[in-house]
Amino acid sequence: MSQVVITGRGVVTSLGETADGFFDALIDRRSGIADGVGACTEFDPEVVMTPKEARRADRVSHFALAAAQQAWDEASPDGFDPERAAVVVGTGVGGLETLERNTLAWLQDGERAVSPMFVPMMMPNAAAGLIAMRFGIQGPGWSIASACATGTHAIGEAKRMIERGDVDLVVAGGTEAALTNVCLAAFKRMGATSRVGISRPFDAQRDGFVMGEGAGVVVLESETHAKARGARIYGKVAGYGASNDAFHITQPDEDGRGAIRSMTKALEDAGAQPGDVGYINAHGTSTPFNDKIETLAIKGVFGTNGSVPPISSTKSAIGHLLGAAGAVEAVASLGAIERGVLPPTLNLTEPDPECDLDYVPDGPREAPGLQAVLSNSFGFGGQNATLVLTGA
Repeated sequence: MSQVVITGRGVVTSLGETADGFFDALIDRRSGIADGVGACTEFDPEVVMTPKEARRADRVSHFALAAAQQAWDEASPDGFDPERAAVVVGTGVGGLETLERNTLAWLQDGERAVSPMFVPMMMPNAAAGLIAMRFGIQGPGWSIASACATGTHAIGEAKRMIERGDVDLVVAGGTEAALTNVCLAAFKRMGATSRVGISRPFDAQRDGFVMGEGAGVVVLESETHAKARGARIYGKVAGYGASNDAFHITQPDEDGRGAIRSMTKALEDAGAQPGDVGYINAHGTSTPFNDKIETLAIKGVFGTNGSVPPISSTKSAIGHLLGAAGAVEAVASLGAIERGVLPPTLNLTEPDPECDLDYVPDGPREAPGLQAVLSNSFGFGGQNATLVLTGA
């Protein structure tokens, strides 16, 4: 079976709109969080769309298309077979801005105030459709919605499609644009977001996550296909695991059993042992439950006798991108492997006694020879996904 490799990377985040620029900012200890959110304030959709196209698409699709264009340009798959290519790009909540704006218009002014583009703008598969049209991809196209595990599930399921021989190439990832007043209020009412607007994963004073927005997209290919055309390979998706907690709609299984199954399955899929992993890019949301239980689950997989590799949370710098988080964190993990540098966990100054592992608060940290990274994503609904990424 041909291995699955990554030949293109793209991100839109509050810290940058290229994979390399984003990773540079992470290891410079910069934060994209301001006024309590990780907003992409510099983003202009017209870098990849005409003004008319931008008006007829939600912000969630703007982000996805911009990240996909970056990944596609890096991969440069000239001459690809369009029927042997696929798109798997998902979102946690879809075109929320469009939904809220049109709902308000309908309430105020009735049916004629609703945009005729309302449905194609807000539907969760809009971004996948636009990406397929942009690049002429004629194989399978679909969207995953598994809340904050979406981006990781998308990359993992794309890996499976290539391994089965369904296709040679997949554009895969996640996108989210949920910084709307209603969504922010909903997470606040739920008690999930930080009251003080600071993301500080694993810190004793953490009080919830900070919302962010953006997208992460990668181009995956079979290694055979990529090498035959001389493509640059940034890394491999060596392992993928998924599980359900079957426990609670918003809280993780208090024993971490679902997360343990997800990580264990990913390692088995990669044919790897825990000792092969040199770094864990944690889900690390900065919520009291997640960070404690993820720590417990990591110990359940890696042991407790100093055998757990360094861990850090990208969300400390860009906030929680919900459905886009896992794909952006996969790109960060590739950066760690390529550069041999671990990004830090920002704002961790008072360690929680129940979070007693090495979270790289002093980072960035040199990690020469780093070859394997495990990246976790856990979503509302109890849906978990884990990737094992390795060097080229």
